[in-house]
Amino acid sequence: MLRWQERRRRGRDLGGFGDRARPPHRRVDADLRGGLHDPLRRRGPRPDLHRPLGPPDRIRTPRARHRARPSVHNPRGPDTVSAAPLKSKQFVLATDLDGTFLGGSDADRRRLYDWIEDNRGTIGLVFVTGRDPAFIAELCEGGVPWPEYAIGDVGTTIARIDGGRVEPIPELEAEIAEAWGDRGDEVRHALKDAPGLTLQQTEFRYRVSFDMDPEAFDRSALDIVHEMGLDALMSDNRYFDVLPRGVSKGPSLRRFVDHHGLDATRVLAAGDTLNDASMLEEGLPAVAVGGAEQALLDRVAGLGHVHVASGIGAAGILEAVGAKNMHPLPEGGQK
Repeated sequence: MLRWQERRRRGRDLGGFGDRARPPHRRVDADLRGGLHDPLRRRGPRPDLHRPLGPPDRIRTPRARHRARPSVHNPRGPDTVSAAPLKSKQFVLATDLDGTFLGGSDADRRRLYDWIEDNRGTIGLVFVTGRDPAFIAELCEGGVPWPEYAIGDVGTTIARIDGGRVEPIPELEAEIAEAWGDRGDEVRHALKDAPGLTLQQTEFRYRVSFDMDPEAFDRSALDIVHEMGLDALMSDNRYFDVLPRGVSKGPSLRRFVDHHGLDATRVLAAGDTLNDASMLEEGLPAVAVGGAEQALLDRVAGLGHVHVASGIGAAGILEAVGAKNMHPLPEGGQK
């Protein structure tokens, strides 16, 4: 009996993502910016799922009726993560969440997640995401493997996840905090009337984020941000982030890899949208998973270290692991 069948027999819920029924013959995965997500990247209205990162403490997140929930039950909690340092592991997966680690079919996600859990001694897991650590905790409590570390908030948070506790790494965040200079209010004021931008209500520590209407957006907002000495990042044709100059997923991942003394050739960076571009361009082994945003594919075209996968989401990650011979694959994994 397969592992998931045994879990179903025991009465564990292996239902689909979210609270709505999925249409037949259509791949759906979790869009953690809210609602459901399909290969054409049409997304529903986005509820506010963010919470600013607070002091290092065990994360307790409020329940919500309409949050996307993983379809693969994982009975193993944060205490089962190997205490071995990342440097000692054969392979480290540094992955985006939306459309990447959470993308693909139920079977593909189940295969990837079980493979990670069964090989915690040799596989390290780092989430590199626009999501904040509080959301990551709720996600993992719902069935997704716990990471050892999270590079969250589009690269502006770098933290260890230890037994469900978020522990920011001060020596890695100090440069980020200095580059930001507590300019959130200044950014919000400068862009309050910018056409096509709607402020996301949650305040982050070292960035300001907006929902973007591409039809109404005026590129003068980019000039405003540049003149402030900050960086603007547009992704998926609907998000606009203002970040400290020189800070994004890629530079933060590189800083993380160097800080931990990792063998860069054993770290796989995985993503699917334009805000993953800096991570895939950093020079580490990388994969643009199947279903990736065309703008990302255009950016990484011709980069020999980037594997462009045909497998969607989780399947694309395993495809790249096999193609680059980074770790033995699970039975039934992509060849």
